Amino acid sequence: MFKRALPALTLCFLTLPALAQTAPVADAPTPAADTAPAAEAGEPLPQTVLVSGQRPGPGLWKVSKGEHVMWVFGAYDSLPKSIEWRSRDAERKIAQSQEYLGGPGMGVGVGWSAVTALPFMVGFKKNPDGVTLKDLLTPEMYARWEPLKQKYFAKDDDIERERPVFVAQELYRRAMAEAGLARGPEPREVLGKLAEKHNIKFTPTRVQVQVKEPVKTVREFKKAVMEDVPCLVATMNSLGTEVEAIRVRANAWAVGELDAIEKLNFDERETACTNAFLSSAITRLQPEILTAKQRSMDNWMAAAEKALENNTSTFTVLSMREVLSPQGALAKLKAKGYTVEKPN
Repeated sequence: MFKRALPALTLCFLTLPALAQTAPVADAPTPAADTAPAAEAGEPLPQTVLVSGQRPGPGLWKVSKGEHVMWVFGAYDSLPKSIEWRSRDAERKIAQSQEYLGGPGMGVGVGWSAVTALPFMVGFKKNPDGVTLKDLLTPEMYARWEPLKQKYFAKDDDIERERPVFVAQELYRRAMAEAGLARGPEPREVLGKLAEKHNIKFTPTRVQVQVKEPVKTVREFKKAVMEDVPCLVATMNSLGTEVEAIRVRANAWAVGELDAIEKLNFDERETACTNAFLSSAITRLQPEILTAKQRSMDNWMAAAEKALENNTSTFTVLSMREVLSPQGALAKLKAKGYTVEKPN
């Protein structure tokens, strides 16, 4: 029973969208609750044809210092369900390298003592005091929600009692699935297995946060109010445009169209949902969660510089955001004097 219970409890903590995904984007505005929609609620999504079959993904970015090289694979998590990803170039570079740097990120874990919190998990995703979405949304926003509920949650009346941040997460996931996209770490898993196959030294850079008081955390979270309505509103606003943009990105990534990838904007609805999480009781009880993403990136930067100093060849994985952003990891290395080259 414990073996089943602990993963379930961990998953409950991880269901908060920002918890293991991203830190807030600096100076990015939080979408207002009355922002005009980009498309009518419930309107069918545009049907861009998704690529299929075996695809190589983008080429590798090259970071160098003298004769020492680090090859960087830009990962993109939302990919067409119908593609099989494989990059022979990445496999060759891994086989020639002395070290594989794990990508930055964070995780949340619970120990065996967390089983004591399981009885309190009932209602974890519900609004406190029996509040419903109709109570939280303006009449205009609720009118936009109703056709989406009918489309994506037709047989789930319980969704009305869930916190907006959880509703937004599931709404977005179902819209992505309808668009033929799957969110997952598959390229990272493939690359990690290749590093194991070739017996490459692995250096992790992720930060793991352990929930110290699971019972107290669950209790406090269940009774505390969150500022999460903007997250649901921003998600409804994005369905007609962002999901389609993700389809375009997925195609560009799968076939390695660098020019198309570089034109895409990676900052969209995340801020509102990140801010919802930051207003939760979990971060008040464990404020170190707020800095975990930055600490992980600091770990990666330090490991990358050390690897470029010591290794002839190093391989690593970064999100495409970190590869392309003017404030991303590669831009920071370039500012430190390293040579950064795009794929040919």
